[in-house]
Amino acid sequence: MPKLAMSVQYASESDGLPSEKQFRRWARAALRVDTEATLRIVDEEEGRILNRDYRGKDYATNVLTFPLVEEPWLVGDIILCAPVVAREAHEQNITLEAHYAHLTVHGILHMHGYDHEEEHQAELMESIESSTMIRLGYADPYLSEKRKP
Repeated sequence: MPKLAMSVQYASESDGLPSEKQFRRWARAALRVDTEATLRIVDEEEGRILNRDYRGKDYATNVLTFPLVEEPWLVGDIILCAPVVAREAHEQNITLEAHYAHLTVHGILHMHGYDHEEEHQAELMESIESSTMIRLGYADPYLSEKRKP
């Protein structure tokens, strides 16, 4: 089983944030190789600034992934924007916990090089996300409708 070294940073005062133990469990479930990650939970302002500065999109998004090193193991950062995650969970009528689990898995897969820009890549990534979420005891996030993190 691949090893995970993960730091969790809480830079948000939002309610219902998962514990470090939960984030680590979800991340481990998606690992393919040894990984060192920082997972940071932010508020909307920091999320918007990061998305604008690094992707040229002036809005807060649910998850951003910054792979930094790919060999001999993965090193990177994952940013989760708490208000966006909460809003999406409410809109999609899913639990906040399940949505955080899904986005953590999604971010780890991005660190591993998976992408969803092209259809065949998106199908592969969604398939891995679905099977990982089911293994974790959650519903398939893509079963009822197409949801893009």
